[in-house]
Amino acid sequence: MTAAVTLDGVGCTFGHGAGAVRAVDEVRLTIEAGEFFTLLGPSGSGKTTVLRMIGGFTLPTRGRVHIGGQDVTMLPPYARPVNTVFQDYALFPHMTIRANVAYPLMVRKVERRAREQRADELLALVQLAGVGERRPAQLSGGQRQRVALARALISEPQVLLLDEPLGALDLKLREQMQSELKALQRRLGITFLFITHDQHEALSMSDRIGIFNAGRLEQVGTPQAVYDRPATRFVAQFVGAANVLEGDAARRLTGHAQAMLRPERIRVGDAAGARASGTVAEVQFFGAFTRVKVVLEGVEPSPRLQADLPTGQGVRVPASGDAVHLHWDEPAVHALAAA
Repeated sequence: MTAAVTLDGVGCTFGHGAGAVRAVDEVRLTIEAGEFFTLLGPSGSGKTTVLRMIGGFTLPTRGRVHIGGQDVTMLPPYARPVNTVFQDYALFPHMTIRANVAYPLMVRKVERRAREQRADELLALVQLAGVGERRPAQLSGGQRQRVALARALISEPQVLLLDEPLGALDLKLREQMQSELKALQRRLGITFLFITHDQHEALSMSDRIGIFNAGRLEQVGTPQAVYDRPATRFVAQFVGAANVLEGDAARRLTGHAQAMLRPERIRVGDAAGARASGTVAEVQFFGAFTRVKVVLEGVEPSPRLQADLPTGQGVRVPASGDAVHLHWDEPAVHALAAA
């Protein structure tokens, strides 16, 4: 099967000479047809520039972009089999919802009745049947997001590009839309390329994730793989909470020169068989778990380990200043490659 998107050594530099900024550096990536693929990284890491190069809004300064096996590197956005949903929705405030959704078909000069019928079908698909005559200002943020999705889908793109589309929503609505987006993608079978800086969003929605840092693609893998087996220190610390140990502390506690240990894999228990001991420096309650930060004894310089203890289930949470003994199983330790 032909890949949905292939990036062959794609790079992008803004500016010239001494002031040039390399936003994306030689990215090689294949996104499979029908995949929900997420580019995850902090602001300024290059992920949105990659999306813009795929969409045709930014031309790469090197490398090639292929969509569905076709070289589209120099094609304008309208000539590519993709569509984009932006964070600000970009709806026309003076048009009805139906007209907003049907707009791409109007540009293609599709007959009015046919395009309005198709718009109503798409509105029903995103659970907005019956709102076609309203204006964008009469809808909630989540509803406007669904309208933007319907408009992007009406032209039946091979690939749907979503640039932080849930960033403006409150937490509860954001979580609801995450579930709806994933279900919609599964139902349609269209390739989704999703951009976010939210690790939880990426982990919960994606088939695979590409982690960006300073213009480079540091790791590509399933959510479980990048969480449990991060390729670099940056990935370990960016995707979820992580204890990263290095030097003498890492060797004494884990047997590796540099290693990662997730907080939820650490338990507080008796002195017998403990892998480390120390004093509680801070306790933070997060609802489902309590994070305990422990200053270790007998290791120089004294590192801190954080342990996430589940709420309830008979788990005793120590207080600040308590002496504690920490336990973990050997598979919880993941060795990290030296930088």
